[in-house]
Amino acid sequence: MSIWETDVKISFFQKLDKNKKVDILIIGGGLSGIHTLYKFKEEQSICLVEANTIGCGVTKNTTGKLTYLQENTLGYLIKKGKQKEAKLYLKSQIEGIQEYLKIIKEEQIDCNLEKVSSYLVTNQEKYLSDLEQIEEFLKNEEILVKRGIPENTLPFLAGISVLDTYVFHPLKYIKGILKKIQPESIYENTRVVNITKNNDIYECITKEGYTIFAKKVIVACHYPFFLFPYFLPIKTSIEKSYIIAKQVNANLKYSYITMESPSMSSRFYQNKDKMYQLILGKSHSTSVSQNDKQNFHEVKQENQIEEDSIICSWSNVDIKTFDHMPLVGELKDNLYIITGFETWGLIQSLVSANIIKDLLDGKPSLLSDLFSPKRSFLKKILCSPFYLTLNGYSFLKSKFYKKNWYSNQLEFYRKDGKLLAVFHDEAGAHVVHPVCPHMKCGLIFNEKEKTWDCPCHSSKFDIDGNVLKGPSKKSISYFDE
Repeated sequence: MSIWETDVKISFFQKLDKNKKVDILIIGGGLSGIHTLYKFKEEQSICLVEANTIGCGVTKNTTGKLTYLQENTLGYLIKKGKQKEAKLYLKSQIEGIQEYLKIIKEEQIDCNLEKVSSYLVTNQEKYLSDLEQIEEFLKNEEILVKRGIPENTLPFLAGISVLDTYVFHPLKYIKGILKKIQPESIYENTRVVNITKNNDIYECITKEGYTIFAKKVIVACHYPFFLFPYFLPIKTSIEKSYIIAKQVNANLKYSYITMESPSMSSRFYQNKDKMYQLILGKSHSTSVSQNDKQNFHEVKQENQIEEDSIICSWSNVDIKTFDHMPLVGELKDNLYIITGFETWGLIQSLVSANIIKDLLDGKPSLLSDLFSPKRSFLKKILCSPFYLTLNGYSFLKSKFYKKNWYSNQLEFYRKDGKLLAVFHDEAGAHVVHPVCPHMKCGLIFNEKEKTWDCPCHSSKFDIDGNVLKGPSKKSISYFDE
């Protein structure tokens, strides 16, 4: 459970129980889907479907930061000589932050919004030149930049900071924005498992067998459940991070993130008279490390976090793209996609909703080429071996089921030639078939969160095998064949 879930419960919405016809269908109830629905809230023939519950996926696991100092994204563009793209990207992020402020003010959303200083820091000499280039670039864009590192934190080598950035409570924000959307346009616990096209109409089949007929479909899932025509595994990799929220004595009103990998970041959160620090660390490709218990322990050790100060801890996964840009736009006629946010889905969800709105309204968007999922075919070919290698390594490594870190509560055996896994706790035995239905990767048991996680494409299942997060469309329960 993330810290955001401890004090916010979003009202439940209806489940689709019949066929439905709409002009626009949005698949995915995270911030991307909600923002897109908000943009089309005046549209009469529209609906959003969420496989589980609204905001239950990646959105609830974010650290709630609104900043344009995003690891080394700007540095990457500058180093590649893409000054025009860097300016366009920076402008989109600043405008995204400003639009958040406008929405929060106009809709009177109480979401613990705070203006804070945002730091970009490094502990490695090889990133010093990148940091200087970013500083110079921001100054040329007439942004006030300061040198230095945040107080009362790890002794970083160097850093820069800006003032016009914010932190907030993502679930309170969603709860507030949902009040401005017609509730009958939202369906929870409605999982789309197949999309086909008949003439000019998309037929979207749910798990229960109902059909949503739509003229336009916007897939706003974290990781789309279909392979064709998108080939997402070729263009991306999965990064996992670990977050610990601890109680502190003061709100220092800053956030920071490192340029290098594994990333480290932090922010403060004040809820009435209680103050917390959220610390993220050990971000890595899931092809590299799959021992979540050890990774949580190392975040605690590296940041000298006392056990009795910890309020809660959780993990998050992000989709990394080959050029650090999101994948937003039209895949084929009237089928749109929103994904690939790296670790910056809060701002990108709003920016992406604007792109989709412009595309559907027939308006030109300066970002449509930069974020296009069809962009740069040559780069896709060149980068395919890299991402195929990462995904391939994740697949092969996942097949070694007997991890040396597993406790004796977990055992594996074969029955009728089928691999089964059993986790024993006070509730009894939880039996699953530990293979992801999506592309047959071996699943890793996350003993910290009591979930089965896919290291290849980030599907997630509960202790009894029920699918919590796609791209998998099926459960792994042994009794749910």
